[in-house]
Formats: sequence, C-alpha cells, structure tokens
Amino acid sequence: MTTMKTIGEVREAIAAKKASAREIAAEHYKRIAARNPEINAFLTLCEKRAYAQADRVDAMVAAGKPLPPLAGVPLAIKDTISTRGVRTTCSSKILDNYIPPYDATAVVRLEAAGAVILGKTNCDEFAMGSSTENSAYGPVKNPVALDRVPGGSSGGSAAAVAADLAVAALGTDTGGSIRQPGALCGLPAMMGSYGRVSRYGLIAFASSLDRIGPLAQSVADVAQVLQIIAGRDPNDSTSTTAPVEDYAAGLAKPVKGMKIGIPKEYFGAGMDAGVREKVEAGITLLRKMGCDVMDIHLPHTDYAIATYYIIATAEASSNLARYDGVRFGPRVEGDSLIATYRKTRGAGFGAEVKRRIVLGTYVLSAGYYDAYYLKGQKVRALIAQDFREAFQKVDVIVTPTSPVPAFKLGERVNDPLQMYLADIYTVTGSLAGLPGISVPCGRIGGKLPVGLQVFGPAFGEAKVLRLAHAFEQAGGAAL
Repeated sequence: MTTMKTIGEVREAIAAKKASAREIAAEHYKRIAARNPEINAFLTLCEKRAYAQADRVDAMVAAGKPLPPLAGVPLAIKDTISTRGVRTTCSSKILDNYIPPYDATAVVRLEAAGAVILGKTNCDEFAMGSSTENSAYGPVKNPVALDRVPGGSSGGSAAAVAADLAVAALGTDTGGSIRQPGALCGLPAMMGSYGRVSRYGLIAFASSLDRIGPLAQSVADVAQVLQIIAGRDPNDSTSTTAPVEDYAAGLAKPVKGMKIGIPKEYFGAGMDAGVREKVEAGITLLRKMGCDVMDIHLPHTDYAIATYYIIATAEASSNLARYDGVRFGPRVEGDSLIATYRKTRGAGFGAEVKRRIVLGTYVLSAGYYDAYYLKGQKVRALIAQDFREAFQKVDVIVTPTSPVPAFKLGERVNDPLQMYLADIYTVTGSLAGLPGISVPCGRIGGKLPVGLQVFGPAFGEAKVLRLAHAFEQAGGAAL
C-alpha cells in the first residue's frame, strides 16, 4: 500500500474504496512493528480500539453515509493525554500501571470526527524536557538522523509522524514542547492560544502553561486537527468561549500586505549559523511573497527563560504532590508516612522531574515566594505586554523556533542549563498565552531541519495558520 502522508490522501482512498480504514490501520501497525524498535516513538498500542473505530468507518462507507472529516485517519496521542482503558504513563515509572477511566476531551473529539487512535507516544517524563531523553522508557531517536534527538517533550509524537507511523499526532506544549520537536523533525506543529483547546484529561505539568496541539505533515492538516479539538468545554473552566474560526477556509486568503514583525532579541548570540542562514532566507521569502516585514522590539525577552523555569517548576511542584503512593502510583512502604512518600517518589520519579520539583518547592517556600515566584509573575505580565504592544503594529511575529538544529543524543543530558536554553525562542509565547506554529524552513546541509516560528495575537490562530500555509506553499521547506 502506498504511504499516505496527509488527511486528504486517507479520506480520498477510503471514500473511493481504494483502501479500507481497517487496511490503512493495519498498514500503519505493520510500519510501527518494523520501525518502532529503532526509534522508540510509541510506548503503548491500542489495536483493539483502533480496529473497532476503523470498522465503524468502513461500515459508514458500505452504507453510503457521509464521512466525518477525519474518517479512518491514523493518529498518535502523547502519553500525557488520558485515554480510557489505555495505559497512560507520562513516560514515568510512577504511573507505569495507570489506566485512565475516561478520555481527554481532545481524544473524544478526534474519535467523533472518525480518527483512528493507534496508540500512545513516548515523551519526556511528565513533559519535562527538550529532547525526549528523560523518559523512563528510553529516549526517542529522530527519524531524520538516528544519532540525534527529536526534540521534546513531544518527541515521540513528532517522530511518529516524521517516520510515517501516523498521519498526525497530538502533543502538549508548556514552553515549546510541540513546536520545538516539530522544528527538529521537519514538521508543522502548532500550539493554540491558552484556552483554545480543552485541557480536560491532560495530566498536568504547569496548569497555567500546558496546552494540547497537533503535529502533521502539512499546515492544512494541522489546521484541520486544531479545528476539531478547539472550542469551549464545560469540563475545563479555562477553555474559552471565543468562537472557533474556519481555519481551513482561511488558509487560501492572501498574505500580501500582511505586516510581519521581526524581533531583534531573537537573533543574538547563541544561534547556530546554519539556523540563522535558513531563517534569514525564510524572511527573504516572506518579503518576496509581498509581506511587509519590519523590525520590532520585545524588550523583556532576555528574562523569559528564568521566568518560565520559576513559574513552570512552581506549578509542577504543586501538581506532582499528588503522586505519593496513596492517591496515585505504586507504593513503596517506609517506616512512616513521610518515609513512604520519600521512597515512593524516589523510586518513581526520574532525575529531571525531581530537579524541577525541588526548584519549584524552593521558589514557593516561605521567604522566597515574593523574591522569585511573585516577581516571576510580574515579569510574565511584562512579557505579555511586550507582545500586546507589538501586535498593535504588526499582524504576526516571526522568529526562529530553536536556536540549534537537532543535537546528538546524550550531548546535553548532563548540562541542564544548555537543555533549558533550547526553549529560548518558544517560552515567550507560552508565557503570554499566544498561539504559535513552527513550520519547516529548509535543512542544514540538506539533512537537519530548521523551523520558522510564527506567533499571532491571542486567538489569532487563523492569521498564524494562513501565513504558515502560504510559506509552506511558497517552498519554505526547501530553502
């Protein structure tokens, strides 16, 4: 069977009866069996659930019924997103045997649209990392270059799509964890505005930052998946009532005359020369497309990494307190309740999770709350204000996604600061609650992908997708 890379190709084959949904699912499981031992993208497969959904789609075809938008499309789900009856571990030993009794809202909406859920993808433990090397079940390898990382924390989702093991996937983004793996694996990957997609069923890392979003082979497919999972959910009080635009219809709108801001703060020291060359070529292409490109300033950008790691770790410290051997996770008995907590968490959590819990507990502790956490929230407000002021002058903001291409496995595992700096261009939009997409922008040496990042104003997903789609159609990936 010919490899089907897009939603349109799958739906066309099924509608024309060139292939059944069951056959397409089986072909993807065959590819998973062949490649997953090498790249380690999937942790858990759910064949019974997938084939049951595929059979429902095939029954609709046989009955001549109209097909839903994702009919028979094989999808992968990051292992931090709850799936009823399917093991969900957050890539942590402390949730090794956890089977959720319910589905996340995003999963419910995907299956209602006809999607076939193949399984759960590997990630950094509790989504804490930038390389998917922090998984308790082993690192993920980048299908583009097997000696390199796929990015993180949604590295398994990115690798699954890049290796054609799934047509699209859901990841989660707290500080860049969808966009950065998309960039490193050569895929369009999007984070909607905070509140655009329900977080119900997403196992929390940092509740004021976490978001669910899609990765796919094309911007059009990203737009279609986002359209389906977006919108108000009564189960999530942080989900917005703001209307969801028709993202697919908006892709065809012209971008000529669109005002694009280029912040100088994103082009300083520390950027790989190859990344700089490709991103600058991407900006030149945007000019050729008729966009009005102008320089802007986001003056508080330099404080973003420190601010993010104060706020995110503080929220992680609070959220992960529930894993104590009493309420969730395996229990390791100690001589006292405190000893039980200590032994359970010591055995269940990995080094990076422990590091962030300790850091977060410190910044929340008496005597340090005002100096760190409260000040971090004030700087977060300033970063958001920078963006609001910029969007009074421009329609979207364009930056690099990652300062470096995919780095080698093991290269940064013993240097947490260097690992954290991999998110230097993505955390700003996360702190400000804005939508952002990474779209492929050439390859260094014809091999290692580079990502161009597009930020839009709050709930301006349509603008972001329109520019990303136009850039893709203009040949941005081939720069």
